[in-house]
Amino acid sequence: MYLVLISKRVQKQIEKIPEPVRKRLVALVEQLQERGPIQPGWPNYGNLSLNRYHCHLSHNWAACWYFEKGTVEIEVYYVGSRQNAPY
Repeated sequence: MYLVLISKRVQKQIEKIPEPVRKRLVALVEQLQERGPIQPGWPNYGNLSLNRYHCHLSHNWAACWYFEKGTVEIEVYYVGSRQNAPY
């Protein structure tokens, strides 16, 4: 079991995203908690760098998270439009 942390920036962003995307984010967080940072079943999942990952929540929305090997913490540091995603 992993501990998923949501950054303050993402907490504020969650209020602005459409409800269907919010539900997909909840599903992603649940899968991160259960299975860890590697999520190949999500659309356009990929590594951004050694410890950073991303996937698409919908056609226009993406999520990014960070995982430090040797820990059980995963931090979701970005949820927003694909165009503004930090990758």
